[in-house]
Amino acid sequence: MRLRTRKDASTVASPLHVPERTCVGCRGKAPRSQLLRLVLASGPVLEVDARATRPGRGAWIHPDPGCLSLAERRRALGRALRTSAPLDAAPVRRWLEQSPHPAG
Repeated sequence: MRLRTRKDASTVASPLHVPERTCVGCRGKAPRSQLLRLVLASGPVLEVDARATRPGRGAWIHPDPGCLSLAERRRALGRALRTSAPLDAAPVRRWLEQSPHPAG
């Protein structure tokens, strides 16, 4: 026997799904649009993937120098990017200083 379910007219459509990511610095969750994606370039040097379109593994972080410093202290960037090489975050730090994004 098959059960049939009736669609209730009072059912409200769920809101649009907003992708969330976790900041590797402060471990806070935020919508993807409020975080920066960092990728590993040759060197190994970290680069900002502003459009979040570059292939490969990425790490997400708030556009805040404090979160970058915390991620470096915790060695979270290397873990997120699955590398044991020392990372150069200077390009990201420069980008954050020149960025029009508000901190946090």
